[in-house]
Amino acid sequence: MKKHNYSAGPCILPQEVFKQSAEAILDFNNSGLSILEISHRSKDFLAVMEEARALVLELLGLEGKGYQALFLSGGASLEFLMVPYNVMKVDGKAAYLDSGTWASSAIKEAKHFGETVVVASSKSENYNHIPKNYTIPADASYFHCTSNNTIFGTQMKSFPKTAAPLICDMSSDIFSKAIDFSQFDLIYAGAQKNMGPAGTTLVVVKEEILGKTGRTIPSILDYQQHISKESMYNTPPVFPVYASLLTLQWLKKLGGIAAIEKINDAKANLLYTEIDRNPLFIGTAAKEDRSTMNATFLLVNEAHQETFDAMWKAAGISGLAGHRSVGGYRASMYNALPLESVQVLVDVMRNLENNI
Repeated sequence: MKKHNYSAGPCILPQEVFKQSAEAILDFNNSGLSILEISHRSKDFLAVMEEARALVLELLGLEGKGYQALFLSGGASLEFLMVPYNVMKVDGKAAYLDSGTWASSAIKEAKHFGETVVVASSKSENYNHIPKNYTIPADASYFHCTSNNTIFGTQMKSFPKTAAPLICDMSSDIFSKAIDFSQFDLIYAGAQKNMGPAGTTLVVVKEEILGKTGRTIPSILDYQQHISKESMYNTPPVFPVYASLLTLQWLKKLGGIAAIEKINDAKANLLYTEIDRNPLFIGTAAKEDRSTMNATFLLVNEAHQETFDAMWKAAGISGLAGHRSVGGYRASMYNALPLESVQVLVDVMRNLENNI
């Protein structure tokens, strides 16, 4: 039976990427060696890294604009540390928007480096909306936000104008919609949502913001060191980088970010329309802040849970259970999830209504 993968991450990737990756595990580039065993200094892998970094900038529209793309390790969680290490000035301060669990984790790490100003928070409402109408201190070393909150199903639809460098954790919606990426000075994202398997983290940074903190940074945590070594300061996560390249190639062939945005909007509109129409369900996120990547919803009457759970599992749906912080259900609709899978879920929701 076909599976419809709604996992929040690691998550669904394009089927052709699975196929190409599997072939490379057996024999990469007709070398007689597996992608899992080749040297990261080999000609074949150096070409992979070079193309992956270039393709990131091409898809984001940042070619020739002073940005560098890096594939690092440690997940977005390590970037919570690396960002203040590299950008917060000694005796300076940074501004953060607290819109969810991962934003809160980033704030926790920044506090180790200096004054950390939380300009607004939706924590008291269980992060069911994106805070608005806040003021960013003019003397902040940078402003940090999280574009999409996987757990709570909220997403920033616009970004503030600020004199301070704008930094964004885009782990769960990068490459999903067309925006002006040049408004950001630094973007980071774990690969395991829209870009590849777990194991690598993408960092896109404008070089001019670096080297201004006044502090000594350990080499492995220094963006400038990684840039100087072309993302090869230490042994990179070879297979995740390769699978990420394949996913980026798939996206370019599809028509790029503008093309996938139309598909993502269609998926989100289909599901949210059903959530709002069906009297058995209710969404948990404020409508104006609903994520196109992660739709969170509840049953109005929990007495129907056993029946509904049995129905969606029988339909081949996987990974629909909500995070414990919210409960209910979470449908993660990343780039590679087909519209067909969303229709299957909607049909199950309608069948529940018709059989109650």
